[in-house]
Amino acid sequence: MPIHLEIVTAERVVMSDDVDMINAPTKDGRVGILPRHSPLMTILDVGELTIVKNGERTPFALSGGFMEVLPNRVTILADTVERADEIDEERAERARVRAEERKRSSQSEQDMIKAEAELRRAMVRLRVAQLKRRRGE
Repeated sequence: MPIHLEIVTAERVVMSDDVDMINAPTKDGRVGILPRHSPLMTILDVGELTIVKNGERTPFALSGGFMEVLPNRVTILADTVERADEIDEERAERARVRAEERKRSSQSEQDMIKAEAELRRAMVRLRVAQLKRRRGE
């Protein structure tokens, strides 16, 4: 018995499908969601969102948002989310380099925090893009 998943951003519906499992990064750590999960509302963190359907794992790069879990439905309201095949690996690498440079040259604590957040997002995008390449997609 699958669970229905909807992933939505301000711009588009990224996914609306029945899946077997969801593994998401939350502010309190990773959480795995299976059908008939207890109701839950949580804040999502920057990280890799993994969906499993028919034994196939699909990674997404997630930059935060909210997740509502009901026993038969999960809704993810994401700040941004990208499937591996949507990520330009070269662009993500350039973003990583810029974020590292910005972090090194930070003049204030606020600049350092922003640079670290940018670096985390770039690293997640790179990791998800590299997963796609390793699987030969």
